[in-house]
Amino acid sequence: MRRMTARPANAHQARLLTLLRDGGPHSRAQLGDLVDLSRSKLAVEVDRLLETGLVVADGLAASRGGRRSHNIRLAPELRFLGVDIGATSIDVAVTNAELEVLGHLNHPMDVREGPVAVFEQVLAMAAKLRASGLAEGFDGAGIGVPGPVRFPEGVPVAPPIMPGWDGFPVREALSQDLGCPVMVDNDVNLMAMGEQHAGVARSAGDFLCVKIGTGVGCGIVVGGQVYRGATGSAGDIGHIQVEPDGRPCACGNRGCLEAHFSGATLAQDAKAAARAGDSAELADRLAASGRLTAVDVAAAAVAGDTVALDLIREGGARVGQVIAGLVSFFNPGLVVIGGGVTGLGHTLLASVRTQVYRKSLPLATGNLPIVLGELGPVAGVIGAARLISDHLFSPA
Repeated sequence: MRRMTARPANAHQARLLTLLRDGGPHSRAQLGDLVDLSRSKLAVEVDRLLETGLVVADGLAASRGGRRSHNIRLAPELRFLGVDIGATSIDVAVTNAELEVLGHLNHPMDVREGPVAVFEQVLAMAAKLRASGLAEGFDGAGIGVPGPVRFPEGVPVAPPIMPGWDGFPVREALSQDLGCPVMVDNDVNLMAMGEQHAGVARSAGDFLCVKIGTGVGCGIVVGGQVYRGATGSAGDIGHIQVEPDGRPCACGNRGCLEAHFSGATLAQDAKAAARAGDSAELADRLAASGRLTAVDVAAAAVAGDTVALDLIREGGARVGQVIAGLVSFFNPGLVVIGGGVTGLGHTLLASVRTQVYRKSLPLATGNLPIVLGELGPVAGVIGAARLISDHLFSPA
């Protein structure tokens, strides 16, 4: 299998590659309708891309009068690796150049075991995907980590839930191990990019993607592009204070959103309620497995357990309180809720919506959808593949 050695030579070629990635095969005439190029200039750029092997002819296009031309598509052998490292698990997927997931693996893993152990697992999962025949190698890899990232260097910076990761050269180390270009970003940004590419945010230019997992974060998309801030920490909403002098947080402050509601906090609160005898349903689940998770709380809520329902509603109100402030400030066209606790479903969503619609100005919320993400566990890996393809499909 030929590896991707060429890059687009100019912005026109980059635009053509992106159109083919996002829209699949196109005829030359269709491409001509979408780019601001003369027919002769378009022909030159397409022919140059064909020469590089980044695109190939792919069957005859539908006739628009006159001689029929061939469709053009991205080279079918191109492969991207998407890696989504969460606080408690790793997702690894291989995609084609059009970012369709060809194979996907998930493995439980505590990010606190450190970068060496985590990346040994990532490389083992990548090797398993290669061995399955889906890829002989990778043309590029995108990596998501659950903490702030200094984006140009691909380095985590003081991540609160990732001891041992501060300053670790993720991009450089994995590029050497995988033998391909690597890009690294915060996991929530990649979830936003995944939902933008193939999920509920496909038609949104300005939106917020809130991930509620072990922690809480927010991907901010402005004009179709992820906004990372001056140093890469934009969207770190889990450490916005929701309760003055509230619970202590892992970041060292008190009263942060994450300390009052997240997947980890919800599990702790459910365990406390079970041990206090407040919920027979949660107590039974704790006795059966020795632990409780957000999944247990969701199941208890479905069974009608009032304590579980109250925990979800209170958590949703906390999240909604923060999102209401973001909506008033940013005026997005869409808010997407994703992450591990989306199994809490519409009870959580209703609580979030109530707070946002009550506390934000009507002009900002009049036509504002607040919805659950569509892609579930593949949102991050699709976003990771999108990240590296954006890099490789930009002019060298």
